[in-house]
Amino acid sequence: MSQLVTPVRIGRTTATNRLVMAPMTRSRADADGVPSELTVTYYAQRASAGLIITEGVFPSAIGKGYVHTPGIETAAQVAAWKKVTDAVHAKGGHIFLQLMHCGRVSHPSLLDGATPAAPSGIRPEGKAWTPVGQVHFVTPRELSVVEIADVVGEYRLATRRALEAGFDGVELHGASGYLPEQFLSSGSNHRHDQYGVTVQNRARFVLEVLAAMVAEAGADRVGIKLSPEMNYSSITDAAPQETYAYLVDQLRGKELAYLHVALFGAKFDYHALLRPRFNGA
Repeated sequence: MSQLVTPVRIGRTTATNRLVMAPMTRSRADADGVPSELTVTYYAQRASAGLIITEGVFPSAIGKGYVHTPGIETAAQVAAWKKVTDAVHAKGGHIFLQLMHCGRVSHPSLLDGATPAAPSGIRPEGKAWTPVGQVHFVTPRELSVVEIADVVGEYRLATRRALEAGFDGVELHGASGYLPEQFLSSGSNHRHDQYGVTVQNRARFVLEVLAAMVAEAGADRVGIKLSPEMNYSSITDAAPQETYAYLVDQLRGKELAYLHVALFGAKFDYHALLRPRFNGA
C-alpha cells in the first residue's frame, strides 16, 4: 500500500501517486458532443488519483460511435474540456484525454446520415447505442488511402486541441474493436494495399496515428491502449500474439509516456509478452 501513494513519473507528468483512473464512457455530453457541467464535477471529484484518463472522445464527427459521447473537434468542445482540466488541476490532479475513433462501431443516425468508415466493408456483429435506442450495425464503407491520410490528420488536430484544452497528455484508444484495432486485426482488415495483408501493413495505421500525435504533443505526453483478444464488437485476429508483439516492438525506443494493456478474456499472458518489448525490462 505504501508504494501506491508514492510519486511516479509517467512520461512528462509526475503523478503524486500510482493510482490511475481508467477510461470509462459516461455519455454525459450534449447532442453536439459538448461535455456538460456534470462532466466537470465528475472529473474534479476524482482528481486525487495520480492520473485520470478520460472517457473516449471522438477526434472528428465521423469517429462518434455512441449517443451523447464527447468530442474534441469544435471550439465549444475544447472550451468545455478546458473547464474540466482547470478543475482537475486546481485540485492538484493530472488528466490525459483518450482519443477514440469508433470506425465501423457506429451508425448513420449518429453521423448525420453518413455511413461509418472502416478499413474494409465488413459489418460487425451487435448493435449501436443511438438516440432511438439500440439498432443493428450497418456495413461500413472502406476508406481510401487518401481518406486514411485525412483521418491521421484528424488525430493530429485532435491532439493539438486537447493540449489547447489543458490536458497533460493524450491516449490513443487502440483497443475494444475501434478503428485502430480494426486496421490492426486480420478479421476486420481485408485490404490488399499498403494497409493490409501483412502484420507490418496492418500495423501501419496505428503507427502513423501515433507519429502524428507525437508530432503535436511530444512522445512523453502520448500513451496507447491495447486489448489483445478482447474480441469486442466481433474483432478477431488470426495470430494475435504475432500481431501485438510486432506492434509493440515498433514502439520500443519511441519514449511514449506509457503502454496501457487491458486483458478481458485473453487466455495468454500478454503482459509478459509485451512489457519487455515496450520498455526493454
